[in-house]
Amino acid sequence: MVQGTEAIFLGALRAGGNFFAGYPISPSTEILVLAAEHASRNPDFKFIQSEDELAAGNAIIGASLAGAKSFTATSGPGFTLMQEAIGYGHEVEVPTVLVNMQRVGPATGMPTMPAQQDVLQTHYGTSGDYYPLVFCPNSVAECYRYAVITFNAAEESLSPAILLSDGFVGHLNEVVDLDAIEVEVVARSRPPLGTGTRFFTGLAHDEKGNPRTADAVIYKQWLSMVKARHEKVAARYRHFECQGNDSSDTLLISYGIVSRVIAPLAGQFAMFRPIRIFPMLGDELREYAQEYERVVVVEANDGQYASLVEREVKRDVVRVPLLGGRINLELARKGLSENLGKEVS
Repeated sequence: MVQGTEAIFLGALRAGGNFFAGYPISPSTEILVLAAEHASRNPDFKFIQSEDELAAGNAIIGASLAGAKSFTATSGPGFTLMQEAIGYGHEVEVPTVLVNMQRVGPATGMPTMPAQQDVLQTHYGTSGDYYPLVFCPNSVAECYRYAVITFNAAEESLSPAILLSDGFVGHLNEVVDLDAIEVEVVARSRPPLGTGTRFFTGLAHDEKGNPRTADAVIYKQWLSMVKARHEKVAARYRHFECQGNDSSDTLLISYGIVSRVIAPLAGQFAMFRPIRIFPMLGDELREYAQEYERVVVVEANDGQYASLVEREVKRDVVRVPLLGGRINLELARKGLSENLGKEVS
């Protein structure tokens, strides 16, 4: 019997994670507690309970530069405070992992109520052009598997990578044989600070890290290199799931816990579940959407992913928001029935 938060922490250890910095925040605090307990028994694993999320975000960047496989765990408000560090990590090209257990926001919101309200924040939270790799599990087994994959993606892309979950999945308990889950582990890819000749700076720079703040050509070359690297990594992790009644005229799109909530509708409708949330699975969405008269996005927010789906498939989609907190199945059924024009059981 394993909880989602526990599976994430154990997946981080499987990936070689050996430095955690964080600040307690519901519903991610269990990961911090597990990290503290593990550090007390294993001197090779380093742990910091920081004074706030700003410090935690910068600590994992610093630890990664020093050679550690570092990670943190937080929720919406803490993730907001980490945005400057995330942007810095992308500019400096630092592999690290951020776990975001979503809850109702904005701001302090509803601290103990899960949601899917940080979707847009994971992609557009910081300034400048950057290309986050974001994965969204919907089970305890996937929490473990995608914790490892998120570490791999961070190493391969040389950037902060994000595991985007929610309080429902994080606090879900399921019977899982974690030892039976086969997943590759990518070794540390960047030598630690103090070795080699590379500089590390948050300023625009050339391939060796030399600041080039007024050289638009150098910056364009750097940006092209970063984009190409991220596109290569994203192509490696084209993870999604399709199931359900493909003879239906309706395609339901959902992710995370909501994909579990509406799973019984697979007999009535076709279903598409993105696991790699970002970069968007644009080609896959367009391919599947064109086969259906109606595309419906069901998510525990007010349509954040739906707006991005519309941009990709270049048509209007039906939005069924399950606004976080406790998902009321009767209200969900009513909302789906009204939007689909047929009774949903």
